[in-house]
Amino acid sequence: MHFLDQAKIYVRSGHGGGGAVGFRREKYVEYGGPDGGDGGKGGDIVFEAVAGLNTLIDFRYTQHFRAQRGKGGAGSNRTGAGGEDLVIKVPVGTQILADDEERTLLADLTHVGQRIVFLRGGDGGRGNASYKTSTNRAPRQHGTGWPGAEAYVWLRLKLLADAGLLGLPNAGKSTFLNTVTNATAKVGAYAFTTTRPQLGVVNHKHREFVLADIPGLIEGAADGAGIGDRFLGHVERCRVLLHLIDANVEDVGEAYRIVRDEIEAYGAGLDEKTEVIALNKCDLLDDELIAAISEELREASGGAVVLPMSGATGMGVEAVLDRLIEMIGPGEATTYAEIREDDEDAPGEPKEWSPI
Repeated sequence: MHFLDQAKIYVRSGHGGGGAVGFRREKYVEYGGPDGGDGGKGGDIVFEAVAGLNTLIDFRYTQHFRAQRGKGGAGSNRTGAGGEDLVIKVPVGTQILADDEERTLLADLTHVGQRIVFLRGGDGGRGNASYKTSTNRAPRQHGTGWPGAEAYVWLRLKLLADAGLLGLPNAGKSTFLNTVTNATAKVGAYAFTTTRPQLGVVNHKHREFVLADIPGLIEGAADGAGIGDRFLGHVERCRVLLHLIDANVEDVGEAYRIVRDEIEAYGAGLDEKTEVIALNKCDLLDDELIAAISEELREASGGAVVLPMSGATGMGVEAVLDRLIEMIGPGEATTYAEIREDDEDAPGEPKEWSPI
């Protein structure tokens, strides 16, 4: 399945059904009169976050969504049937954005089962029976039904994870993800082996948390260089960032600063998140050289703790996972609980919401 994290769609709620014009004409009934029923309400456009989806690829092939319109009223004061609501199922972590220059955030679906009424269907028109008054005993006017609402919106997926991987291309992020989870991320000896975000569940010392890997950042990514910073949105929700630095580069301090400069340029509070720094690929170095490079990296990062490790051999990986669990906090990771379909403690459904 291809990964797609942005899609533009058109949505329209159902029109209300028209009211009826009718009169009672029954033999032996002394008083007749108007009996046209009201029209039915149009269907709503509803977004629902569901488990089991992690891409917006379906919206590449289906881009127009129209709810059913209400049925017209009938005689004998019969109200028309309401149109069925159209429920659009999206992955957990999907944001709904307005189609404007600012891409205004309209809704954010962050847990399984969350539903919002995005566009309300039009009300049905009034039948002629509702127009009857003491001076207008046989009205013939009726309502045609209110139109539904329509909009173009952008869907943007931000994956939910407890920890996110950062680093330059070939820093060993995919190898680390494959080592500590059941993920099968592509690994290669060339830049940008990872071209789309990857998720994996880490099970360490009776704790589980979700780890996200995104494509590597290069200098100028905030301005569109390389793959750019588009995928940084997938680590915005992470509690902890694991920054991997290749121990074999010429200047580890510069490698650290390049990534930090890019996440600061990106904004969204990424530079303020808790960061764990790991010096990767240390299996190729002796202890003395590891200590010297770690000290160089510690100074470049402002005195942060540097954890030597090797994702390929497993050296130091346990210490890194211990540190991540410590930073994530006690108890089960909430983001993992939220994407579990059988979670009994998931927040209840919010009140209905609509931008109109």
